Amino acid sequence: MTHDYTPGPYAPAPVHTDLGSDFYDAVSAADFPQATLRFRNDRAAASVGLEGLSEEEWIKHFGRFQPLADNLPQPLALRYHGHQFRSYNPDLGDGRGFLFAQLRDQAGRLLDLGTKGSGQTPYSRRGDGRLTLKGGVREILATEMLEALGVETSRTFSLIETGEALERGDEPSPTRSAVLVRLNHSHIRFGTFQYLAYHDRQDEILRLIDHCIMHYFPGLAASEGDDRVIGFFEEVIRRSATLAAQWMAAGFVHGVLNTDNMNITGESFDYGPWRFLPSVQPGFTAAYFDHSGLYAYARQPEAVGWNIAQLGGTLTNVASEERLNEALKLYPVAYEEAMAEAFSRRLGVSGLTSEFVGLLLRWMNETSIPFEQLFFDWFGGDASVARAAKSPSADLYARDDWRDLEKKLLAAEPVRPERLEHDYFSNRRPCSMLIEEVEDIWAPIAEHDDWSVFEQKLMAIGQAGA
Repeated sequence: MTHDYTPGPYAPAPVHTDLGSDFYDAVSAADFPQATLRFRNDRAAASVGLEGLSEEEWIKHFGRFQPLADNLPQPLALRYHGHQFRSYNPDLGDGRGFLFAQLRDQAGRLLDLGTKGSGQTPYSRRGDGRLTLKGGVREILATEMLEALGVETSRTFSLIETGEALERGDEPSPTRSAVLVRLNHSHIRFGTFQYLAYHDRQDEILRLIDHCIMHYFPGLAASEGDDRVIGFFEEVIRRSATLAAQWMAAGFVHGVLNTDNMNITGESFDYGPWRFLPSVQPGFTAAYFDHSGLYAYARQPEAVGWNIAQLGGTLTNVASEERLNEALKLYPVAYEEAMAEAFSRRLGVSGLTSEFVGLLLRWMNETSIPFEQLFFDWFGGDASVARAAKSPSADLYARDDWRDLEKKLLAAEPVRPERLEHDYFSNRRPCSMLIEEVEDIWAPIAEHDDWSVFEQKLMAIGQAGA
């Protein structure tokens, strides 16, 4: 998976309002005391025709939230419900973010510009609607790293420091504030359907499905009745299965896989207490409050499947329950196929099987090999035998239990062997993003406003994902 960064013209497409006011509340952004640009994603901006904005214009739109031309006249806080750690919560919705604009890329794909930390909304409850600067930096690091590792993810579009002192219980306070803008394929969540089902609005569920098919799944345009709903559901299942497999192949733990944190286009987004694995540890969790390990690394596929079932439950009044249950059987099949594809991609070969992936993960768990090191050492399979022999983990590849795995890997066809000619593969160790590294990146920013380590890391990630 790669994002399309082909430069294109600015093509506004504010279609969310077509759904009607039951789906959102018009809101205003907070009036921040300052606006200091800390990050702008010019590659992503070029894909939607916004790379030509001056810094002043950028801040005007993505720090002060003056509307983009011919786009949404006012930000929209979206309505949704959700299961949070499997407890249903009808008191949700965009509490510190909103949909700011919609536009199309060069390929005609509909994209959203949404915010995080843009101020209070009707759904803020007792929150201040703000984002810490550290939280914004962490989201940039997560999205850049995930994209480099082949995960379908939102892209951090902008980060602007806003000059407020925030109080937080989970980091030293007062702490600096920021507002973030992300570029997503969609902000229509599983929880959007839960909101409609909770209020018994079957007609609006069907209208939302029609909207999704029109703008995201046009291949289903000719379908009707149950076929239309089931086709929509199956498309979401496939995309969600692919995302779950990509997380596993990236060694990524999202941390909070609630139904309001999953969208219908199968993108990872809204990064809070995420972590990357130091080594394969099935019970590894990202959120300090995940005491039961519900969203641990190895339980993520199960969590995604459970969330898909909740989405299916919202469709039972608009389609055959029997057919919906039959569609759910697609998930484990799609997930196994996606695991084989995701691990093949990470290893730079084609044709690995899900059985191989299972054996590989077991071996990685037993040996505690650094997660990224293995994929770095063996990228291209047979083309990297000599490189792997010089690896810091070479002693593990001399073990008898590696032989069968190595034989299967070497039999796979290399993909992009020319990639090995990149300077990145002359290093002994790969680019990684462990929690200790994140803290080392943040420390000079917090202490001296020194962004050089952060910028160097983004350059290293760019090499890893080239």
